[in-house]
Amino acid sequence: MTAQQREAPPATVQDDSVIRVAHRRFAGARTRVLEVGPQPDAETPRRRSARRSARPVAPRLVLLHGYCDSADTWRPVLEELAAAGHSAVAVDLPGFGEADALRPGAMLPQLDTFLTALIKEQSVLGPVVLAGNSLGGTISLRAAQSTRLPVAGVVSIAAPGFVDSWLIRTVARFPVPLRLYSSLPLPVPSFVVKAIAEQLVPRLLYADAALADVTQVRRFTDLFPDYRSTTGRLEQARQLVEELATAYQLDNVRTPLLVVACGKDKLVSAASGKQLHSLVPHSRLLVRDDWGHCPQLDDPSAIAELITYFAASATHAKRGRAVAGAGRPVGTETAAG
Repeated sequence: MTAQQREAPPATVQDDSVIRVAHRRFAGARTRVLEVGPQPDAETPRRRSARRSARPVAPRLVLLHGYCDSADTWRPVLEELAAAGHSAVAVDLPGFGEADALRPGAMLPQLDTFLTALIKEQSVLGPVVLAGNSLGGTISLRAAQSTRLPVAGVVSIAAPGFVDSWLIRTVARFPVPLRLYSSLPLPVPSFVVKAIAEQLVPRLLYADAALADVTQVRRFTDLFPDYRSTTGRLEQARQLVEELATAYQLDNVRTPLLVVACGKDKLVSAASGKQLHSLVPHSRLLVRDDWGHCPQLDDPSAIAELITYFAASATHAKRGRAVAGAGRPVGTETAAG
């Protein structure tokens, strides 16, 4: 039983929209959870299992954000999902948003542990379908590599580590500019740091910077209030890019996978998504030339529709395989297909 399951459920705070906000723990890390859809059954997973009642069949959508982002990036999508009656959660990953900080050491294994606990909790409520953007796409793919996790499907949006942009390659191969920035004799004034961030963030995240939402942009710029915080985030980004070199074992991915590649992505090129698709032969590929690095901000209604359509397909296929397996006569064989 996880730490999150042992604790009494905290009071849920009603947001000013259809999104419910709460703080919970997964694998010991306290985080913020944004949730929409019908309220889950209040019974504990142990009691529900003891009843041996039929398992829920409606997908549980788990939305994962990217580096230096937070669950708030999914708010527009969550509102679309709520209006359509779907259940979904978005969480702050450790190290970002309101979640606990990451511990020293490798980042991806810590995120794996956190996501494992989250998946196990959500799987009691229905088949889990992961949708991850950028870093969220990376850890979703890593979860899909594990045969022990109950993941019904994965939507990977702009996951890095394949054919990345010049910016990510520069961070990985040429850390000298970062070190020079960190060793400047005088810190860069805070107003200069913020002004640069306000110009860069919309261009890096959106397909069209002119259409960037001010509130969403401010979330990112608040992460870089001064020189010291900026150097810390840049060094963390460099470490993450190094970890991406050995992040994937894609031969182990058996779950349904939808790869989303974005033509106006300035951080992870569309070629990266195409390569991921080629490395997982059973995957499906969607290329959108009009989306940027965070299409959940560019076009939340289309992303919500895409995720729910894929989730329905993935969970239907999973149920079909289970029924076929249960009804197979003993001693017969089936052809692989």
